[in-house]
Amino acid sequence: MGLQTPAAAVPEPPKLCGLCPRLVAFRDANRQMEPTWFNGAVPSFGEESARLLIVGLAPGLKGANRTGRPFTGDYAGELLYGTLLEFGLASGRYEARTDDGLALIDCMITNAVRCVPPENKPTPAEIATCCAYLKARIAALPNLVAILALGRIAHDSTLAALGCRKAHFPFGHGTRHTLPTGVALFDSFHCSRYNTNTRKLTPEMFRAVFAAIKDMLSACGPALKAPAGRGRGLRRARA
Repeated sequence: MGLQTPAAAVPEPPKLCGLCPRLVAFRDANRQMEPTWFNGAVPSFGEESARLLIVGLAPGLKGANRTGRPFTGDYAGELLYGTLLEFGLASGRYEARTDDGLALIDCMITNAVRCVPPENKPTPAEIATCCAYLKARIAALPNLVAILALGRIAHDSTLAALGCRKAHFPFGHGTRHTLPTGVALFDSFHCSRYNTNTRKLTPEMFRAVFAAIKDMLSACGPALKAPAGRGRGLRRARA
């Protein structure tokens, strides 16, 4: 059975998205083993008034796939949310659960692939299929001025979603690209435990990327405030 394509360009897939058979089978197997986990396409987190979109790879098996919020429940979230709090892009406390009261400020977090893949390795076809959701997610952010890609797959998916050629915008940690749309694309190595343990990415390197992003956002003027009561996640389509 081949992969399908989204019927309509919507920013958020249904929780039980059925487009990728391998991911559906893996999700179903996880649900049998861990029925209390989220086990679905993880929705984006943040406000649609955001000027910054952070794009990760895919939900971690025991992280976002368990909790239902991007980068929540594993080491990558500790570094990412800790850095967002440090730079004023989040408020509250990060306690690795969805009811910890954490809220994002002027940013949104999503993933290039919304469902957890086996061994954290989505196939090229799965990445391409889910890119339709990333394209719609980007299009639904009217104030977007910057995107942070965490890793090469997130970088390449962002370029594909925006119709840009990869050869014109090579991935490189700490690199800033100005895309034809006018949006700035910032690159960083993924904040995974492996990358930090091997020192491929250090907290200092990660903070330097956010310092550059924060400088750009500050130069663009004050952020637009979101309506009261929002900022802690998005409603999703029904499964």
